[in-house]
This record gives sequence, C-alpha cells and structure tokens, in this order.
Amino acid sequence: MNGDGKSKQRFRPNTLAEVAGLTLQGEPFDICLRNFLDEFREAPSFAGVEQEPIRLKGAMEPGEIFDAYLAAVAESLVSEHGLAMPAWAWPEDRKLRRPWFALPWDGMRAILLVESPAAFRSRNLFVSANALSRA
Repeated sequence: MNGDGKSKQRFRPNTLAEVAGLTLQGEPFDICLRNFLDEFREAPSFAGVEQEPIRLKGAMEPGEIFDAYLAAVAESLVSEHGLAMPAWAWPEDRKLRRPWFALPWDGMRAILLVESPAAFRSRNLFVSANALSRA
C-alpha cells in the first residue's frame, strides 16, 4: 500500500520491449521479466517478442547483460512455442564477449555451464536450467 491507503499495482509488461523500458525507468529487471513471462505464458504470441527492446548497454549497469538476456529469452520462448524468431535477437552485439554466470560461486560454474539452455549459452550467459520458470 502507498501512503494514501491504496494498493500500488505493478505493471505487467506484455512485451520484452516493455520490460526494457520499465527497467530503464528504474524498475527491477528480474521482476519485470518474471511479470512478462507470466503474461506471455497465459497467451503466447509473436507480439510479445516482436518489437526490439531499447538497448540498455551504456544506459545502465549491467545493461549489456540485460540486452543479451532479453535476446536469449526471446529465442527460448519462440522455440518453446513454435513462433518465428525476431530479427533483433540475432546480432552479435546482443552476445557477451566475456562469460557471465548467474550465480557468483565458483563451484556452481560447472553446473551452469552444463545446465544453461542453448539460447543463453550462445550469448555467453550461464544460467540454471529453470531460469525462465517460476518454480
């Protein structure tokens, strides 16, 4: 609830472009992405991934990681639902030059290297196998 007694309802983005826009406005990336995934899974459609998200690299830290992550999410979702791949997700500048691991512990790197879905690995992002689930 906010100060006037009304509950504050979070916006649920319908597109990855909205996820990037909200993140740029200061909303937490992970929450925006999870909310988008909830919406997308209720009604999967190409419209959710079609529009290219604004680039976050240079606008915020860790913008470059977020840019690559959004492309990996798009590829994962279209593959999962048999949709067309949006052209914006392919460029090399949506891939990281250096590996990024979702968990900071050295002992977990080997697990993430094995578990990480192909769409993430191809962008040098190493996440758990269930990175896109709510479990």
